Amino acid sequence: MLNMLTMLLQVAGGVGAGLAVIGAGLVVLGTGVGIGRIGGSMAEGIARQPEAGANIQTASIILAVFIEGVALFGLVIAMLAST
Repeated sequence: MLNMLTMLLQVAGGVGAGLAVIGAGLVVLGTGVGIGRIGGSMAEGIARQPEAGANIQTASIILAVFIEGVALFGLVIAMLAST
C-alpha cells in the first residue's frame, strides 16, 4: 500500500498533487455511496407505500442532483489543488 502511494506521488508530481488525486477518488467514492443509498431507500419507500411513489421519486432525484453538485465542486477543488 505504501509503495503504491509513493508511486502515485512520484507520477502525480508531488505531495499536493498526490493528495489531490486521493481526494478526487474519495469524492467519487462518496458520491457513489450516497446516490446508491438514496436509490435503495427510494425503492424501499416505494415498495412500502406505492401511492407515494411519485413524491418519493421526485425527492430522490432532487437529492441526487444536490449530491452530484457537491461532488462536482469537490472534484474541481481537488483538480485546482493539484496545479
